[in-house]
Amino acid sequence: MAGDVTGLADLLYEFGLLKRYKRTGWLVAGVRDPESVADHSFRAAVIAAVIARLEGGDPQRAAFMALFHDSQETRVTDIPYLGKRYLKAAPNEEVTADQTRGVSGPVADMVRDAVAEYEEKASIEAVCARDADKLECLLQAVEYREQGNHNTQGWIDSSLAAITTPTGKRLAEEALSTGTLDWVVRVLNGGGAP
Repeated sequence: MAGDVTGLADLLYEFGLLKRYKRTGWLVAGVRDPESVADHSFRAAVIAAVIARLEGGDPQRAAFMALFHDSQETRVTDIPYLGKRYLKAAPNEEVTADQTRGVSGPVADMVRDAVAEYEEKASIEAVCARDADKLECLLQAVEYREQGNHNTQGWIDSSLAAITTPTGKRLAEEALSTGTLDWVVRVLNGGGAP
Protein backbone atom coordinates (compact mmCIF):
# COMPACT_ATOMS: atom_id res chain seq x y z
CA MET A 1 0.00 0.00 0.00
CA ALA A 2 2.79 2.49 0.83
CA GLY A 3 4.20 2.23 -2.70
CA ASP A 4 0.77 2.89 -4.16
CA VAL A 5 0.33 6.05 -2.09
CA THR A 6 3.82 7.26 -2.98
CA GLY A 7 3.11 6.76 -6.66
CA LEU A 8 -0.19 8.53 -6.32
CA ALA A 9 1.41 11.49 -4.55
CA ASP A 10 3.94 11.68 -7.39
CA LEU A 11 1.13 11.75 -9.95
CA LEU A 12 -0.73 14.47 -8.06
CA TYR A 13 2.40 16.63 -7.92
CA GLU A 14 2.99 15.96 -11.61
CA PHE A 15 -0.55 17.04 -12.50
CA GLY A 16 0.11 20.20 -10.49
CA LEU A 17 2.46 21.25 -13.29
CA LEU A 18 -0.64 21.88 -15.41
CA LYS A 19 -1.38 24.89 -13.20
CA ARG A 20 1.99 26.40 -14.21
CA TYR A 21 2.19 25.36 -17.86
CA LYS A 22 0.74 27.99 -20.16
CA ARG A 23 -1.26 27.23 -23.28
CA THR A 24 1.39 28.02 -25.87
CA GLY A 25 -0.92 28.68 -28.82
CA TRP A 26 -1.95 31.89 -27.08
CA LEU A 27 1.70 32.93 -26.87
CA VAL A 28 1.88 32.54 -30.65
CA ALA A 29 -1.23 34.77 -30.87
CA GLY A 30 0.52 37.44 -28.81
CA VAL A 31 -1.35 36.95 -25.53
CA ARG A 32 1.08 38.12 -22.84
CA ASP A 33 -0.19 36.05 -19.93
CA PRO A 34 -2.21 33.14 -21.32
CA GLU A 35 -4.32 30.70 -19.37
CA SER A 36 -2.74 27.59 -17.94
CA VAL A 37 -3.50 24.08 -19.13
CA ALA A 38 -5.35 23.52 -15.83
CA ASP A 39 -7.44 26.67 -16.39
CA HIS A 40 -8.45 25.32 -19.79
CA SER A 41 -9.21 21.84 -18.47
CA PHE A 42 -11.43 23.14 -15.67
CA ARG A 43 -13.75 25.11 -17.94
CA ALA A 44 -13.66 22.34 -20.56
CA ALA A 45 -14.91 19.93 -17.87
CA VAL A 46 -17.79 22.26 -16.97
CA ILE A 47 -18.68 22.67 -20.65
CA ALA A 48 -18.45 18.90 -21.22
CA ALA A 49 -20.96 18.28 -18.44
CA VAL A 50 -23.37 20.83 -19.92
CA ILE A 51 -23.09 19.50 -23.47
CA ALA A 52 -23.42 15.87 -22.36
CA ARG A 53 -26.50 16.63 -20.29
CA LEU A 54 -28.19 18.38 -23.22
CA GLU A 55 -27.11 15.64 -25.67
CA GLY A 56 -28.48 12.84 -23.47
CA GLY A 57 -25.14 11.59 -22.17
CA ASP A 58 -23.66 11.23 -18.70
CA PRO A 59 -22.43 14.70 -17.65
CA GLN A 60 -20.14 13.34 -14.93
CA ARG A 61 -18.35 11.00 -17.35
CA ALA A 62 -17.92 13.73 -19.95
CA ALA A 63 -16.56 16.15 -17.35
CA PHE A 64 -14.20 13.47 -16.03
CA MET A 65 -12.73 12.85 -19.48
CA ALA A 66 -12.32 16.59 -20.05
CA LEU A 67 -10.36 16.90 -16.80
CA PHE A 68 -7.78 14.40 -18.06
CA HIS A 69 -7.78 15.23 -21.79
CA ASP A 70 -4.59 17.33 -21.62
CA SER A 71 -2.94 15.74 -18.57
CA GLN A 72 -0.23 14.30 -20.83
CA GLU A 73 1.13 17.81 -21.26
CA THR A 74 3.05 17.42 -18.00
CA ARG A 75 5.40 15.23 -20.05
CA VAL A 76 5.16 16.60 -23.59
CA THR A 77 4.10 20.21 -22.81
CA ASP A 78 1.51 22.12 -24.81
CA ILE A 79 2.96 22.09 -28.29
CA PRO A 80 1.25 24.63 -30.57
CA TYR A 81 -0.29 23.30 -33.78
CA LEU A 82 2.48 24.95 -35.80
CA GLY A 83 5.08 22.92 -33.90
CA LYS A 84 3.11 19.68 -34.18
CA ARG A 85 3.71 19.74 -37.93
CA TYR A 86 7.38 18.99 -37.26
CA LEU A 87 7.21 16.63 -34.29
CA LYS A 88 6.05 13.07 -33.82
CA ALA A 89 4.56 12.91 -30.35
CA ALA A 90 3.75 9.72 -28.51
CA PRO A 91 0.03 8.90 -28.43
CA ASN A 92 -1.73 10.33 -25.37
CA GLU A 93 -2.65 6.83 -24.20
CA GLU A 94 1.07 5.91 -24.12
CA VAL A 95 1.98 9.03 -22.15
CA THR A 96 -0.85 8.35 -19.69
CA ALA A 97 0.36 4.76 -19.24
CA ASP A 98 3.81 6.09 -18.32
CA GLN A 99 2.34 8.70 -15.98
CA THR A 100 0.31 6.11 -14.09
CA ARG A 101 2.92 3.33 -14.03
CA GLY A 102 3.68 3.74 -10.30
CA VAL A 103 0.05 4.15 -9.30
CA SER A 104 -2.22 1.44 -7.91
CA GLY A 105 -4.22 -0.56 -10.45
CA PRO A 106 -7.72 0.83 -9.80
CA VAL A 107 -6.60 4.46 -9.97
CA ALA A 108 -4.31 3.88 -12.95
CA ASP A 109 -7.10 2.05 -14.78
CA MET A 110 -9.54 4.87 -14.05
CA VAL A 111 -7.25 7.49 -15.61
CA ARG A 112 -6.13 5.29 -18.51
CA ASP A 113 -9.71 4.32 -19.35
CA ALA A 114 -10.86 7.94 -19.38
CA VAL A 115 -8.03 9.00 -21.69
CA ALA A 116 -8.54 6.01 -24.02
CA GLU A 117 -12.28 6.64 -24.26
CA TYR A 118 -11.66 10.32 -25.00
CA GLU A 119 -9.03 9.61 -27.65
CA GLU A 120 -11.11 6.90 -29.35
CA LYS A 121 -14.27 9.07 -29.35
CA ALA A 122 -15.84 5.82 -28.14
CA SER A 123 -18.96 7.29 -26.55
CA ILE A 124 -21.30 10.26 -26.70
CA GLU A 125 -19.58 11.51 -23.54
CA ALA A 126 -16.20 11.44 -25.31
CA VAL A 127 -17.62 13.34 -28.27
CA CYS A 128 -19.12 15.90 -25.88
CA ALA A 129 -15.80 16.23 -24.03
CA ARG A 130 -13.99 16.80 -27.33
CA ASP A 131 -16.54 19.45 -28.30
CA ALA A 132 -16.03 21.05 -24.88
CA ASP A 133 -12.29 21.28 -25.55
CA LYS A 134 -12.98 23.18 -28.78
CA LEU A 135 -15.75 25.33 -27.32
CA GLU A 136 -13.54 26.31 -24.39
CA CYS A 137 -10.85 27.40 -26.85
CA LEU A 138 -13.41 29.44 -28.78
CA LEU A 139 -14.64 31.14 -25.59
CA GLN A 140 -11.09 31.92 -24.53
CA ALA A 141 -10.30 33.35 -27.96
CA VAL A 142 -13.34 35.63 -27.78
CA GLU A 143 -12.30 36.76 -24.28
CA TYR A 144 -8.76 37.52 -25.44
CA ARG A 145 -10.15 39.39 -28.45
CA GLU A 146 -12.33 41.53 -26.17
CA GLN A 147 -9.25 42.23 -24.06
CA GLY A 148 -7.56 43.74 -27.10
CA ASN A 149 -5.74 40.85 -28.75
CA HIS A 150 -6.43 40.98 -32.48
CA ASN A 151 -4.84 37.65 -33.42
CA THR A 152 -7.51 35.24 -32.20
CA GLN A 153 -9.82 34.84 -35.20
CA GLY A 154 -7.99 31.76 -36.47
CA TRP A 155 -8.60 30.02 -33.12
CA ILE A 156 -12.27 31.02 -33.22
CA ASP A 157 -12.70 29.74 -36.77
CA SER A 158 -10.87 26.44 -36.29
CA SER A 159 -12.61 25.74 -32.98
CA LEU A 160 -16.03 26.46 -34.45
CA ALA A 161 -15.34 24.18 -37.41
CA ALA A 162 -14.31 21.29 -35.13
CA ILE A 163 -17.46 21.25 -32.96
CA THR A 164 -19.77 18.39 -33.96
CA THR A 165 -22.69 18.11 -31.54
CA PRO A 166 -25.86 20.16 -32.10
CA THR A 167 -25.62 21.52 -28.54
CA GLY A 168 -21.97 22.46 -28.97
CA LYS A 169 -22.74 24.27 -32.21
CA ARG A 170 -25.66 26.17 -30.65
CA LEU A 171 -23.55 27.16 -27.65
CA ALA A 172 -20.75 28.36 -29.92
CA GLU A 173 -23.11 30.48 -31.99
CA GLU A 174 -24.63 31.96 -28.84
CA ALA A 175 -21.17 32.73 -27.45
CA LEU A 176 -20.24 34.48 -30.67
CA SER A 177 -23.37 36.64 -30.60
CA THR A 178 -22.96 37.98 -27.06
CA GLY A 179 -20.30 39.91 -25.20
CA THR A 180 -18.22 38.13 -22.60
CA LEU A 181 -19.57 40.35 -19.82
CA ASP A 182 -23.16 40.75 -21.01
CA TRP A 183 -24.17 38.28 -18.29
CA VAL A 184 -23.06 40.81 -15.64
CA VAL A 185 -25.43 43.45 -17.00
CA ARG A 186 -28.27 40.92 -17.00
CA VAL A 187 -27.56 39.98 -13.38
CA LEU A 188 -27.38 43.60 -12.28
CA ASN A 189 -30.65 44.32 -14.07
CA GLY A 190 -32.53 41.62 -12.23
CA GLY A 191 -31.26 38.45 -13.87
CA GLY A 192 -33.77 38.27 -16.67
CA ALA A 193 -33.07 37.45 -20.28
CA PRO A 194 -32.26 40.44 -22.51
